[in-house]
Amino acid sequence: MNVISLHPYDLAVASTLILLDAVISLVFRLRLHRGLLLAALRMVVQLVAVGFVLRYVFGVGEAWLTLLVIFAMVLVAAREAAARPVHRLRRGGFLISLASVATPALLTCLFALLTAIRPHPLLSPQYAIPLAGIILGNVLNSASIAFSGVLDGVGVQASAIEARLMLGDTYRTATAELGRDAIRRSMIPIVNQMSAAGVVTLPGIMTGQILAGLDPMEAVKYQILLMFLLAGGSCLASMVAVYLAAARLTDNRGRLRLDRLATG
Repeated sequence: MNVISLHPYDLAVASTLILLDAVISLVFRLRLHRGLLLAALRMVVQLVAVGFVLRYVFGVGEAWLTLLVIFAMVLVAAREAAARPVHRLRRGGFLISLASVATPALLTCLFALLTAIRPHPLLSPQYAIPLAGIILGNVLNSASIAFSGVLDGVGVQASAIEARLMLGDTYRTATAELGRDAIRRSMIPIVNQMSAAGVVTLPGIMTGQILAGLDPMEAVKYQILLMFLLAGGSCLASMVAVYLAAARLTDNRGRLRLDRLATG
């Protein structure tokens, strides 16, 4: 593949767009310039650090090191998913987030490695780590939206839920619509992404492979595979997040336990 290498000077030129954004923020008093510049700096530092780590991991090629990197990525993703909702669980929120992120992401990644990609060895870092990373990113978004949908929505609908409980409905029935709505909203981004792929946008992995010199049709195949994986993982993550969060907000008597919620 004919890869065009980027010089630090090229990145410096591209960074002028960030400076332009900061100037616009100052001129129009948007108060975004400080956060924008800090985010850009943090992004550069993080990506450079990750680049050095992955260069070492790819060079070693050991399965245990690949699993260690993926495990660290899962922990960070779980923390992000747990921290995003306005309302949070007083106890158990991180464990629910971890289950919601780790289980679908790892199952989806393993499914792809065993069926479609089939690298040798199976946990080859140049395949397993990027695949796990992009799946985790989408699973994180779906899980956090679903998690937030339950935790934020239950406070709004508390009166309606308790009324249904008093009328004889079970807790599961009383909260079913809340859970369905949370799952639907969490799936909207991936549905929109699939609908627009190839017509409105060229997705990231496809663009990267084309820029690296891969045949466009081969890049298309990889992108289709990836979108299927993301859709499957996102749906699983949403369902796990919704049902575990809803289960945490009740007790063995089937009551709604709003006292287990805290505003973050």
